[in-house]
This record gives sequence, C-alpha cells and structure tokens, in this order.
Amino acid sequence: MSERLQPGDTAPAFTLPDADGAEVSLADHKGRKVIVYFYPAALTPGCTKQACDFTDNLDVLAAAGYDVIGVSPDKPEKLAKFREKENLKVTLVGDPAKETLEAYGAFGEKKLYGKTVTGVIRSTVVVDEEGKVEHAFYNVKATGHVAKIIRDLGV
Repeated sequence: MSERLQPGDTAPAFTLPDADGAEVSLADHKGRKVIVYFYPAALTPGCTKQACDFTDNLDVLAAAGYDVIGVSPDKPEKLAKFREKENLKVTLVGDPAKETLEAYGAFGEKKLYGKTVTGVIRSTVVVDEEGKVEHAFYNVKATGHVAKIIRDLGV
C-alpha cells in the first residue's frame, strides 16, 4: 500500500494526459495553489457528483488562488466523454499506470460494500505555491466534500 502524504511533504511531480491528450504537469502550476483530487472512475454517480461540485465552485476557488486537477485511472478518451456529458470545467487527467495515484497515497486497499478491495482511494491533496503539501484528505465522501474543502481552506 502506498504511503499517505502529510502536510509539509513535497508533492510528487507528475505529468499526465488531459481529456484532449495534452500533457498537464504539477510544475505548470508553480506559484499557484493546486487542489489535486483523486477519484475512481469517470462517468460514475459519485465521481460525477464530485466533478460537478468542483466545476460549480471553480470560480470561487480560482478567485482564492486555487487551480483544480482531477486524477483518475481513466484514458483521455473516457475523460473527454465525461467532460462533454457533464459540461465539466475542471482539468481532468488520466493515470492508467496508477503511478501518480500511488505516489499520492490514493491507491491501495479500501473497503467497498464491506469487502476489502484494491483500488483508487477517493482523496484530495492541497499543494501550496512552492509544491509542498498543505492538506491531505483521504477516504473522503463524494457528496459534500467540495463544500468541506472550501470551509477548511477558509475560501
């Protein structure tokens, strides 16, 4: 199981393809705060709720200096369908190799309907302007999570 990040850790660097196949790197956001959230799969009910919540609050977060990147193990083609179907404005990137998911502690054993399975652990990591972890939230709920982050960050 991958190690969970702690505040003060250096956020692992990543470069992943977005819904259009263009590369998105954490380094591209240096000097801005970044909310990196990890979700199991595009086009599923919980993940759709979460992505729509981030999209609905993107202006508020951007005004407070935050960029938002959603990471899942999906391929760019599926992310593009997800973005179009739900009219998402948040940047979505795919990590089919699950290397970034593992580096952020967002992949491993979890409970699903009472069974222990291996998969994506719904998580959110807030990275500061210098690339350090400011907050790391693991096993978050899809519903209400964005409102909680906004409260926790004082936005």
